[in-house]
Amino acid sequence: MNTLSHGLSWCDIEFHGRPKVIATGLAQGHGGAAIIDPGPTSCLATLELKLQASGVRWPDVTHVLLTHIHLDHAGATGTIVRAHPHLKVVVHERGTRHMIDPTRLIDSATRIYGDQMEHFWGEVAPVPAGNIVSLTGGERIHAGGRTFDVAYTPGHASHHVSFFDASSGVAFVGDTAGVCINHGFVLPPTPPPDIDVELWSASVDRILAWSPATLMLTHFGPITDVRPHLASLVENLKATSAIALELLNQPGTDDERGTAFAERLRHLLRTQMAESEVATYVVAAAYEHLFDGLARYWRRKGAAKY
Repeated sequence: MNTLSHGLSWCDIEFHGRPKVIATGLAQGHGGAAIIDPGPTSCLATLELKLQASGVRWPDVTHVLLTHIHLDHAGATGTIVRAHPHLKVVVHERGTRHMIDPTRLIDSATRIYGDQMEHFWGEVAPVPAGNIVSLTGGERIHAGGRTFDVAYTPGHASHHVSFFDASSGVAFVGDTAGVCINHGFVLPPTPPPDIDVELWSASVDRILAWSPATLMLTHFGPITDVRPHLASLVENLKATSAIALELLNQPGTDDERGTAFAERLRHLLRTQMAESEVATYVVAAAYEHLFDGLARYWRRKGAAKY
């Protein structure tokens, strides 16, 4: 485990053996332990080994805190709860029903990943309703010996929340602060179906209102230059959404537009980092899928010609 502050840490759960793709948070205190975004079941064995190496046993863990229910953040939750039914799962109310019955979540992901679903994510099991604590935003949650303030932070997902520990200044922000590997390009992950540029910008302001000292990104790791990082995120969100709109106002198919968008995005990243790092971004946020979320956003607003 990597230390964030006293009683707060994180680990790389090594998605398919690749480092710097998915990070999971851990809070430990006198009240037990809490896991923030456990990742997919395909990484569960690695997570368990790293918890054991830190002296954390599952009976010590009382809560699983989810920033949102996408499989790379929450896919293992049902599998964990089935084995350890004392756990409480903390999630936004819009995600609750999908944790109880993940059928639509699985179907949506299957449309993207097809017969690679099991390989990428592993089992996606339901969470019993009695294990869920539903949030709306604005709550204060006691878990892992810490007190977390909860903010509703949509834009990437309509059910996204962020958790802030004021005592350490650490904010667990899921995907709201983007994807950033080795302090490189701050990439806004924009998969369908919930992308909303205006709501996302407002969520950034909500996080800034906490004045956090550290942002803990699931993809990937802690960021301490908080304001410049979030300014880059907003700037890049505007830039990538503008590229998507430009492509949507040109003839062609969405497959062709997605390919063109991915190439433009690769060019942007190559201006700031090595090719090996660009390849890691592809694993964390597949470029073609990022166009699909922005296309849906612009069409919903009636701004796309095609």
